[in-house]
Amino acid sequence: MARRFVGARSGWRWRLTPPATLAVIYLVFTLLGGVLLWLPVSNHGDVSAWDALFTSTSAVTVTGLIVVDTGSAFTPFGQVVIALLIQLGGLGLMAFAVMLLTLLGIPIGLPYRVVLREEVNQKALHNLTDIARVIITVALLCELIGAALLSFVFVPELGWAKGIGHALFHSVSAFNNAGFALYPDSLMGYASDPIINLVIPALFILGGLGFIVLADLYEVRQWRRLTLHSKLMIVGTVALIGFSWPMFAALEWTNPGTLGGLPDTGSRIWASWFQAVTTRTAGFNSIDTGAMHDSTTLMTMALMVVGGGSTSTAGGIKVTTLIVLVIATIAFFKRQTQLNAFGRSLGADEVQKVLALTMVSMLVVLTGIFVTSISHDGDFLDLAFEVTSAFGTVGLSRGATGELDGVGRAVIMLIMFLGRVGPLTLGFFLATRSVPRVRYPKGQVYLG
Repeated sequence: MARRFVGARSGWRWRLTPPATLAVIYLVFTLLGGVLLWLPVSNHGDVSAWDALFTSTSAVTVTGLIVVDTGSAFTPFGQVVIALLIQLGGLGLMAFAVMLLTLLGIPIGLPYRVVLREEVNQKALHNLTDIARVIITVALLCELIGAALLSFVFVPELGWAKGIGHALFHSVSAFNNAGFALYPDSLMGYASDPIINLVIPALFILGGLGFIVLADLYEVRQWRRLTLHSKLMIVGTVALIGFSWPMFAALEWTNPGTLGGLPDTGSRIWASWFQAVTTRTAGFNSIDTGAMHDSTTLMTMALMVVGGGSTSTAGGIKVTTLIVLVIATIAFFKRQTQLNAFGRSLGADEVQKVLALTMVSMLVVLTGIFVTSISHDGDFLDLAFEVTSAFGTVGLSRGATGELDGVGRAVIMLIMFLGRVGPLTLGFFLATRSVPRVRYPKGQVYLG
């Protein structure tokens, strides 16, 4: 926030930067959602104002961490409110605002375009309404198809009305990488169901790739003509899944609390697949996360920090950030002065951005773990897992969130909020250039 003096008659005028404006919008919707979920029409009477605010924060930031069971604590109206908050938070509040103004025939002014540009992580201003239209169209189409497929599971079990409602809710939650489920054990009851294990991951993988990548794939449909960002996202996503799927199976295959407790080999393979991909900010679980080995928990935490793609519904530092860090590290050991990928070069600006983003992310996570460990004397790994899940807006939990006191829950809410809007704010400051007025002679610092 910047304050600017404009004269004695005009007084003080406060001017918000675009990311600050976006953060305020998210905060307003979070508070509004908390009020709506606290109303008697939204819950069955066991939800406090603090619980409602926590749930709203988790929904708007598309995290999925909960302190009360979504399916039993909230009424159908409350569940609709949560689904709308997930949709708004996942696809972007400004994208919805721009589309609404466009439908009403109201011109989109420069201030709105600047804020939207920050939210969808773009550099240009001229095609933002087209990008917003792509985001909304792709999301609704994927969610409707996903709901139609999920209805084959929920309708025979719950009936038409309730079954379609469950299908829509879980489809919206999956595509937006929110992780909210209407069952106390998430999706553990469907660990062997092929439709659940295919449709739900397909939705959050598509949502995690990013709308720009999906639009690029639809328009180009040729690998060599894809943008560098799309190529890095696709290769990175495939590589992370190819690593995490067999690794999760190897680590947990004989664990009686997770894969070892499933009846057959097919169920174990399905559960391994589901847990390998859900760590990428999706937040659903088909096995008991709290029963995982420590090694699997650490691997899951690392994947949660990475997250999904830029301009997507996912959180984390993003897949492209990890790839640029790896490329920069390899270039350092090869003594290369230029970074190259798929026939394109990466400048020093990209490296500085990923270094700053990674450093800030580490500080946020470590600070969150430190504060929660002071306020709550629980298992350290469980606390670290919850904080990492909150920052990556994942929603996977080992059960520690519900046991936190007021300070711990406040820290988790703040980290969820920072995990959603923090990278946008950081990107704005990194994009703001300042020319040094004074140039100093070069100095030498001994590193390593």
